Amino acid sequence: MTEATAFAESVPGTEIVPVSGPELITYADELAALLVDTVAGGASVGFLAPLDRDAAADWWRGRAASVDAGHHRVWIARDGERVAGTIGLNLAQLPNSRHRAEITKVMVRPSMRGHGLGRSLLATAERAAAEAGLTLLVLDTETGSPAERLYRSAGWTECGSIPDYAGDPAGALRPTTFYYKAIRTTERPASPR
Repeated sequence: MTEATAFAESVPGTEIVPVSGPELITYADELAALLVDTVAGGASVGFLAPLDRDAAADWWRGRAASVDAGHHRVWIARDGERVAGTIGLNLAQLPNSRHRAEITKVMVRPSMRGHGLGRSLLATAERAAAEAGLTLLVLDTETGSPAERLYRSAGWTECGSIPDYAGDPAGALRPTTFYYKAIRTTERPASPR
């Protein structure tokens, strides 16, 4: 699945573009700043606070090989030359699950929140998944988080919650709610990768 075009989205002055492994390394410091701010703001995205910016940049750089291998896709929203947001798509690798993928690391810079950028990032990943022939997307988020409003309003279906599933940035165990979305493909079903 390759994609060279940028998506002009609904947020004026912002474009959403896919990044390659080398580009992910180039943007790692800006993505690290976004990740550190997201964790400091209380969002449960897999990390504990305080998150060291160098460790966050290393985490992003560590995704580059997976992006180049086609197992993971990343888009960034650019506001000029600055990273305003990001979203990831982890492609299932087992033979019986290649029709689906997981949405990961949906993050928007605090100053850009509330303007539709999260929705645009989500729509971009959904569109790319459909173009690749995927038919099912899944994601999870902390139960009661603001992200749940976004997912519900974007047509995602809640399928259940698990208590004490993940620690919030302070380390307190919180419930996690899982969502799915069946998508219409624009191609034949995905073939084995």
